[in-house]
Amino acid sequence: MKKLSLLGLGLGLLAGFSVTVGTAAAQSTLEQIKQRGHLRCQVGIPSPGFYVLDQNGNWSGSDVSICRAVATAIFGDPLKVEFQSVTSAVRFTALANGESDMLSRTATWTLFRDTQLGLKFANINFYDGQGFMVKKSLGLKSTKELKGATVCVLTGTTTELNMTDYSRTLGLDLKPIVFEDNNVRDQTYDQGGCDAVTNDKSGLASTRAKFANPNDHVILPETISKEPLGPAVRNGDDQWFQIVRWSVFALIAAEEYGVNSKNVDQMKASPPNPEVARFLGVEGELSKGLGLEKDWAYNIIKHVGNYGEVYEKYMGEGPGAIGIPRAGSQNALWTEGGLMYAPPFR
Repeated sequence: MKKLSLLGLGLGLLAGFSVTVGTAAAQSTLEQIKQRGHLRCQVGIPSPGFYVLDQNGNWSGSDVSICRAVATAIFGDPLKVEFQSVTSAVRFTALANGESDMLSRTATWTLFRDTQLGLKFANINFYDGQGFMVKKSLGLKSTKELKGATVCVLTGTTTELNMTDYSRTLGLDLKPIVFEDNNVRDQTYDQGGCDAVTNDKSGLASTRAKFANPNDHVILPETISKEPLGPAVRNGDDQWFQIVRWSVFALIAAEEYGVNSKNVDQMKASPPNPEVARFLGVEGELSKGLGLEKDWAYNIIKHVGNYGEVYEKYMGEGPGAIGIPRAGSQNALWTEGGLMYAPPFR
């Protein structure tokens, strides 16, 4: 489905919300989505790798793929998604107030967000950390050389808070220049409006990829924070939380099992072991607790691919991706020294 822009959403929530709240309270999230006929999934402002909007209004990217996986689990169709592009400043308000069914947009899982915003993070789909990017012409080799520098940063994010803590700890006297729109932030940095830009390192790689001369910019080596990124839902609907959680786990588990979009039909027809048979819905009743059809995981892999396929297409080093190596990183499977791990499908 086409882009639905909620930019600047604040106190002026959609007019119909107060009318529908009573009905929403009487229905589960899954029932509402089925009745509506599509998932409402919140993403960020278009950014390479994570959420890309083409000239025809079609969305793609690693976080977009999470939305499509959940829609496919429900409908068997990855296109039954209404994407909501929302600024960082109001993203959690839009989710908590019911304008979005879920959020999938490089949001960091923190204690405050998990306990005081009425939200619940389902799992982690990308392990990241904050860094700084500067123009190569400055000749800087370390963030410790940024003393007194001006730094472009998005407001209302953990990025802004982390930078302040880091600056205080090291006595760097960093001077933030804050923005609500990442495109304006990046343009300001590129045009010399600040000395550096700070973001999650994956976000910096995304920013660098869209510049006219990416090689003119360098991401400094220090990682100053932990940024576990993942989808979130509202509190109060455990079934919906589990659907989102296990849709992400399905992507990870499929890669571990060796199931991908190209061989999933063969695997379903002739499962190599009982766990794959259960995973693809050939045996057992694992779908009952989720309220989904038996082939929900099969449909996800058939239409979206497994975690490795999604990663390489958008985040990795292949054509069109933003060039973040996976091998040896936390985003590798646990069997390969990383942290990507799905509980058993049993």
